[in-house]
Amino acid sequence: MCNNFNFIVVGGGIVGLATAYKLQLKFPNKSIAILEKENDVALHQTGRNSGVIHSGIYYKPGSYKARNCKNGHQQLVDFAKNNNVTYDICGKIIVATKKEELPILETIFKRGIQNGTEGIEYLSSEELKVKEPFIKGIKAIWVSTAGIIDYVGVCKAFVQQIEILNKSSKFQTSCEVKSIQSLNNKTILNTSAGIYEASKVIFCTGLQSDRNAKKDKIKLNLKIVGFRGDYFELTPVASHKIKNLVYPVPDPKFPFLGVHFTRMVDGSIECGPNAVFTFKREGYSRTSFSLKDTFEALTFAGTWKLFGKHWRKGIDEYKRAFSKRLFVKELQKMMPLLTENDVQSARSGVRAQAIDYEGNMVDDFKIEKRNNNIHVINAPSPAATACLAIADEIISKI
Repeated sequence: MCNNFNFIVVGGGIVGLATAYKLQLKFPNKSIAILEKENDVALHQTGRNSGVIHSGIYYKPGSYKARNCKNGHQQLVDFAKNNNVTYDICGKIIVATKKEELPILETIFKRGIQNGTEGIEYLSSEELKVKEPFIKGIKAIWVSTAGIIDYVGVCKAFVQQIEILNKSSKFQTSCEVKSIQSLNNKTILNTSAGIYEASKVIFCTGLQSDRNAKKDKIKLNLKIVGFRGDYFELTPVASHKIKNLVYPVPDPKFPFLGVHFTRMVDGSIECGPNAVFTFKREGYSRTSFSLKDTFEALTFAGTWKLFGKHWRKGIDEYKRAFSKRLFVKELQKMMPLLTENDVQSARSGVRAQAIDYEGNMVDDFKIEKRNNNIHVINAPSPAATACLAIADEIISKI
């Protein structure tokens, strides 16, 4: 039996669900199937990130990231308001702890101005102390429009709204795409839950995006490589030491924003994440291993070129991954009075990072089109913040 729909969205993370929601708004009478290989929404990158609503201050002016972050930020906040999703625009501080970081801090501030990021201002060390008494720095940027949100709650609200808009639409879990076939202006998907067919299919599959593109015979000049991020959290006794969001000045050579403090929507304070190469794309422990994932990553020339360029950084990150003392030492750069007793182990996540053949991390969003299908190949942070704006970009290509 073949399941026929007007549209199919593969992937039940936040970008896939935002796209399905926007499609249903635009075409309320068209049926949409959302196919998710897990048994619920947002079990990978979406449900395992820092839960931050980004302001758009970091990104290169004119890039997909810069354009879509600001637009997506406002759409996301409006959606959360209208659908009772927990969020808080609490503000964020980016802290310079040494003189060498000041030029980078200035570059970030200028980018924020160019990107139209509202409510940014410099803080002196004294002003920083007022906002975050336990944080020590020589200068900082206050970003009033940054916040926190329940991204899993956003995903569940998207599904609810789609079901309200069209009773013929369907959210199918435990449904993994095995093969893709294009025939007579239709795309036929052979899945673990049967055959699905539609005139347009959109793939938003995160950690598996390159593999699904390969199934669709798209030739890519990159590969998805997983980087695990481990989190600690402040103990209840120490949680008063952070009021909102506190970030270090990031290393401009990497797309990661550094180990930071985040007040989550439940009131807990997370510390992290680090970023280490993982031997399993969907592996969330330090010992997770997949022969297939490891073989694919380590037989790709770009992976070794990346390691060759940044081996010192990689070793430092790995040391921190297995040492609470070193992890805390990194946090102490911003909070000197933090102790090992103040933090405890928490969760982890894996980031899908696209790497090209030259060993460069692909820093911007990448969307490919083939026949009736659209593939979101690379959607790094701030994809969750920008999900509704990315959905608009995707729909404009249909």
